[in-house]
Amino acid sequence: MRPTRRAVRPITPLRAAVLISVVCAAIAVLALAVRAGTDQASAGQPAVAAQHGSAHLAGSDSAGSAARDRPAEPQPVTEVDSVFLVKVRQAGLWEIPAGRLAQTHAASEAVKRAGLHLLDGHSKLDQLVREDAAILGVTLPDEATEEQQGFVRRLENARGAEFDRLFANLLRASHGKIFATIAEVRAATQNDLIRRHARQANQTVMDHMEVLEDTGLVDRETFREVEEAVRPS
Repeated sequence: MRPTRRAVRPITPLRAAVLISVVCAAIAVLALAVRAGTDQASAGQPAVAAQHGSAHLAGSDSAGSAARDRPAEPQPVTEVDSVFLVKVRQAGLWEIPAGRLAQTHAASEAVKRAGLHLLDGHSKLDQLVREDAAILGVTLPDEATEEQQGFVRRLENARGAEFDRLFANLLRASHGKIFATIAEVRAATQNDLIRRHARQANQTVMDHMEVLEDTGLVDRETFREVEEAVRPS
């Protein structure tokens, strides 16, 4: 007896459309699954990178903190540095009184103006030198040298035109000599405070030399005296 064959149903256009829709849906689901797995793997990588980056930054910050916390090495204060501070202090101890005398004893307005520059500049330098000396442990004098005190006495005993010429020449000679010393100290010092002080002193002394020269009273002999004093031996 022959087996009965099942009749094959013909594929109608409607049935073909349904089959195509099912296949497309399956492909879409599979694609979404693959994409989801890829995104999850990618998301894990930045997290690891971020973790490594954070560790690196933390390490850098720790190194920076250690560098900041490390005590700075003490800067040397040489004998030249100490002598320089002493000279700046002594200059103020006689040039500030000289500037005051110019306001009462001078006849020239240019000399009075120079005296005001001396008062202002050396008052600021004197405050700075006392602060720096206290920090660096340098002992400063309370009196000018004997020679400088003698300059003040000569100015006290002069009046008018005599005072003007004496003032211009004494002060210009003094500033010219210390100006050369400032350059030597600034060129050689290893101390930051001394460098700052030398820079301020340089600007102050330059200003004073110019206002003294502006009086028109500085003699050629004064410039020769300074040249002789600062000439290399």
